[in-house]
Amino acid sequence: MKITRRLLLATAVASGLAMGGAAQAQDNIRIALVVKALGIGFFEAAAKGAEEAAAELGNVELIYTGPTDTTAEGQIEVINSLIAQRVDAIAISANDPDALVPALKKAQQRGIKVISWDSGVAPEGRAVHLNPSSNPLIGNMIIKLAADHLPDGGQVAVLSATSTSTNQNTWIEEMNKVMSDYPGIEVVSTVYGDDLADKSYREAEGLMATHPDLAAIIAPTSVGIVAAAQAVTDAGKVGQVNVTGLGLPSEMAGHIESGASKSFAIWNPIDLGYSAVMLAHDLVDGAEAGPGATLSMGRMGELTLDDNSEGAMADPFIYDASNIDDFKDIF
Repeated sequence: MKITRRLLLATAVASGLAMGGAAQAQDNIRIALVVKALGIGFFEAAAKGAEEAAAELGNVELIYTGPTDTTAEGQIEVINSLIAQRVDAIAISANDPDALVPALKKAQQRGIKVISWDSGVAPEGRAVHLNPSSNPLIGNMIIKLAADHLPDGGQVAVLSATSTSTNQNTWIEEMNKVMSDYPGIEVVSTVYGDDLADKSYREAEGLMATHPDLAAIIAPTSVGIVAAAQAVTDAGKVGQVNVTGLGLPSEMAGHIESGASKSFAIWNPIDLGYSAVMLAHDLVDGAEAGPGATLSMGRMGELTLDDNSEGAMADPFIYDASNIDDFKDIF
């Protein structure tokens, strides 16, 4: 069902619910899942999760939509169309945190519940923001991925992006805070590949040359993890040096198969789309958002909001030989 040239209706699910002892049809709740752009594997996977939530809830009409390119202007056009359609809720992954605010404030003034997910909107433009994970959870996960395969301990090194990368530095700082939970694991070096494949490759080579007993390289960057896995393969150290961190299934599938990486992590977009629809439904159903509030994410549990009305969905999702084939063609 075509709505406008830039809107795609993905699925609609409805059911009649009994109310007050009499069988009355409950009006559908219309929730729009707005992505950065249509045709992107990550967001197509999120749409699958959103459809799962809609089917589970039973009274949701789900609109999966987005612009044809990743621009704020395209999303503003989509938002204005959704306002005209009088949807009940908009759940958006933003192309720009500030440029969308006027349009989303207009939506809120019309009684539409607005949340952002994945990529946030400034607080004045939404009621809730759903982060895929949190800095402490990511920091713990990247060292856990290495430690899980080093039961007797060992030397590990970190291959980061740039030395000034805010998120990378924060994740490494959070990792350092929990090192006491992993006795026997020694971080011997942190190097920077500047998110360039060739420099990251050379830095990984340097780590292996400088630390002959190195057991793992942790790269909390999708560029660095692929480059490090290739460097380990080319050095003939598969099985000796495990490469882990944060990466994309489509880029890491071959390295999982070869054994250069035993496991890595990133957010699960299916869970993210599912949680976004559940949160939007909870708000439409009367739940109140605000600091300290708790909202339902269905099978993903509850989201507790911080002082900025944000919350983290879950630990990063782990990918390994048992599930990589299920995701490598998705994103």
